[in-house]
Amino acid sequence: MYKVIIVDDEAVVRVGLKNTINWNEHGFELIGDYANGREAWDAVEQHKPDLVISDISMPFMDGLELAGLISTQYPYIKIIILTGFDEFEYAQQAIRLKVSDFILKPITANEIRALLNRVKKEMDEETKHREDLGRLKSQLNQSLPLLKERFLERLVAVGLNHEEITERFSYFGIPAPLPLHVVLIVDIDDFGDRELHSYEHDVEFLRFAAFDIFKETLEREGVMLFRTREERMVAIISGQDDESLLYEQVYSLAEQVRHHIEKYLKFTVTIGIGRACAHLEQLPESYKSALSVLDYRFLLGKNRVLSILDMEGKPSIPLPPQLDWDRKLASAVKRGAAQEAFQLIEDGVAELKSSLAPIEACFLQMQKVVLSLMNSIQELVAHDPEASFDRQMRLMDVYGLKTLDEVEIWLKDVVRSVMSTIADNRSHLTNMQIHRAVEYIETNYANDKMSLQDICRHVLMSTSYFSLVFKQHTGETYIEYLTGVRIARAKELLHNTTMKFYEIAEQVGYKDPNYFSILFKKHTGITPKDFREKQLKESGN
Repeated sequence: MYKVIIVDDEAVVRVGLKNTINWNEHGFELIGDYANGREAWDAVEQHKPDLVISDISMPFMDGLELAGLISTQYPYIKIIILTGFDEFEYAQQAIRLKVSDFILKPITANEIRALLNRVKKEMDEETKHREDLGRLKSQLNQSLPLLKERFLERLVAVGLNHEEITERFSYFGIPAPLPLHVVLIVDIDDFGDRELHSYEHDVEFLRFAAFDIFKETLEREGVMLFRTREERMVAIISGQDDESLLYEQVYSLAEQVRHHIEKYLKFTVTIGIGRACAHLEQLPESYKSALSVLDYRFLLGKNRVLSILDMEGKPSIPLPPQLDWDRKLASAVKRGAAQEAFQLIEDGVAELKSSLAPIEACFLQMQKVVLSLMNSIQELVAHDPEASFDRQMRLMDVYGLKTLDEVEIWLKDVVRSVMSTIADNRSHLTNMQIHRAVEYIETNYANDKMSLQDICRHVLMSTSYFSLVFKQHTGETYIEYLTGVRIARAKELLHNTTMKFYEIAEQVGYKDPNYFSILFKKHTGITPKDFREKQLKESGN
């Protein structure tokens, strides 16, 4: 039987509803009727009815205000609004307040009965849905594997007290563990030749296949398995008090998992084995040590089983303070010395590997190298800011690499790309400088004082480098090119003007007319006088 209250400031309406309707027949118990919203709200707080039938227009607190309070505090209570106002804004407001029905007065007894039958049917269905324990139990059973995984993840990542562990073990039907425990973590290196980019579910399938091998290999008494939210596979392996025997067993199982995944799935994993602990409450220590040993993949490479015992026995060698290969590498890149740069990368990576330095120290070295290369790009590729930014962003890819071997390959590729870019940029810059030099010569050729130093100052180049690249670009030395420009201009003046020879010589940058005549003959094979006469004859013809 559902509880219902009536709220209306008109007594005749309340009396009519009370006496006309057989509430019990429709599955409702009328527990009260009230003249205004304030009284009704007090009743709602006290009795928590299942249904409220209320008018809109009432003193002290109207029906919509009452509906707002109910929907906020007791959203499971159904509300039916009765009103004599056929206004759209009221209906809109009622919808916002999640009112079950909005009915215009006057309403007949038969309409009220039909309304109550419909509301009861809805409430019955909701009740049945909520009370369907069989369905809930089925859903719970379906969720149990995931709930168990989350429990085990909390157990190793955060830690739980003894009482909670005992209670959860009983709930999930986990047998009481043996006295000693070790955490083993499997992390997929990459998918190798099976790397699939077309659909995300292909990757999920490969992860599922790896976990299936993991379970098949390790699922036995004394082993608890789960996957973390970071897609790692974790095993809690328990054994008797003999720690060395337990480690031997765990290492053997780990090697089987590694081998089977590589053999059957054609990709590799790295496995970290943590420190043994005597109590389940100490599992976070074993888990953290297994995670930390996985970091050594960066130094030692992929497709390995790594134990914290092995790594703890190998003290790291402090990196020498003179390790400045980032600066040397940047210098080689700027000079375009590819082989020297590649050798520096190989030597630097080898030194990091042999040092067994902490991962943080390795990444610090990588950061220094990345910053040096970024500075090189910024200094030498300034004419193309967008391309420079793209290449600098590419340098951030280093943080996604898992091993120093990958870093070595990646660095060589980056250096090759950066050196090519710098070479292209240098060529572009040199072309611009030579172009400016040619313009300067062709504009100032008449200046007999113009020197190589003047041009080099104008284009901001050293005299030796300018002389080298000028000949490479023009095929002539600076003097040969200048002389060619002057002789060409002298020819124009000899052909198109009646200027005297000494005047033409001065116009093209020669104070000494005799020296001009000698140069002119050397370049053309005839004297300025013969050249003019020849041009006049040809014009006369």
